[in-house]
Amino acid sequence: MSRPIISINNLSKRYVLRHSVGRERIYGDFGFSLRGSVSEALYSARRFFRAGATTDRVTRKSDFWALRDVEFDVERGKVVGLIGRNGAGKSTMLKILSRIVDPTTGSIHLRGRVASLLEVGTGFHPELSGRENIYLNGAILGMKRVEIRRKFDEIVAFSEVEQFLDTPVKRYSSGMFVRLAFAVAAHLEPEILIVDEVLAVGDYSFQKKCLGKMRDVASGDGRTVLFVSHNMGALSQLCDEGVLLENGRVTMIGPVESVVKSYMKSGVGSNAAASEFPEDPAKDGQFLSVEVLHQDEGHASDFTCDEPIKLRFRYKVRRPITESYLTFYLQNQEGTRVLYSDVRDLDQEIPERIGVGVHTFDVTIPPRLLGATTYLLTVGSAGKYAGVIDHHYDCCEFTLRDLAIQDQSRPGVLSIQLPWKHEETPLAEVAN
Repeated sequence: MSRPIISINNLSKRYVLRHSVGRERIYGDFGFSLRGSVSEALYSARRFFRAGATTDRVTRKSDFWALRDVEFDVERGKVVGLIGRNGAGKSTMLKILSRIVDPTTGSIHLRGRVASLLEVGTGFHPELSGRENIYLNGAILGMKRVEIRRKFDEIVAFSEVEQFLDTPVKRYSSGMFVRLAFAVAAHLEPEILIVDEVLAVGDYSFQKKCLGKMRDVASGDGRTVLFVSHNMGALSQLCDEGVLLENGRVTMIGPVESVVKSYMKSGVGSNAAASEFPEDPAKDGQFLSVEVLHQDEGHASDFTCDEPIKLRFRYKVRRPITESYLTFYLQNQEGTRVLYSDVRDLDQEIPERIGVGVHTFDVTIPPRLLGATTYLLTVGSAGKYAGVIDHHYDCCEFTLRDLAIQDQSRPGVLSIQLPWKHEETPLAEVAN
């Protein structure tokens, strides 16, 4: 029996947080790193020079375990999805596998060439042309010059930026930039590919293209892939197995369909029909609250398929954002994204009118549209030039029940009752 291409044994990662009481500041201790040493030296110097001043600041330390006793193997040629909510430890795991950070305890054995795609566009230089950045970024990602030259035409064709290839990338639109960056990274040929949330780049058509490319890499080339995404549909399509992380620990390993269902069900009950979010002055715009309401304006997480569902979003704009807009989508327990909408459904000109202030938006989902199951709501906001402004995954949940059908469910994503037409022909007439 062949050895697994990735072996993770008793892996843990601890961060030490320093809290300064009296001045609301938190210092992160990243172990024996240069950053940690410099921060410690500066902090000590400041305390020394202020020794004569009176202060009531007290320093406390606390441990934060991003990962705790993680252990699993990945067989060669498998595509494994790391699944979990924000803060579960997925990105920390990938950073350790990519040798960006060191684990506190435990070990990892990688038996093959590794390439990481953790952030699209890392290493791109704005003053260099698209052509020059292909060679630069390819080298940073571990490709040899001869390999880049051999794949150059394929990369350019995939990115769809041939016309602007010799233009400095600082003049590219955000969409052109990410298309070129993903095109370079997607044509790596490692034995182990580590991918973190890179399929949500560019417009819808390019996202479909990215998903198709990742599917080809996963199924056709026989590479081992570790894949992180909040898109449960993409995970279900691409992955063979899933690893569920909760609070830094592995809680389930198995076929990806089973792990996705377990992940989706884990949110039911903990997510409420209303969510409020703490204000963050650093954000130009942010959601203040999201609510799921009955017709009588009462909060609800249980509906029948024959009644409307009202979604209410309160959104605060602190500073003007050019052409900003709000979006939401619903996922069922299998991770399928069944409904998507954004504020431009109301009016194509609305992004120009979302000015500084607090805005309230109501969206009504009509009766008999969605099938009977539990749904998780994700909201987000973005700007044409600013990119993602604010985002909250699975912030609310609600369940639909079909009371019109006794002793059985109405299977399917939709619950629309179609107008059947009925005609009866007597058998005697059929015989004639």
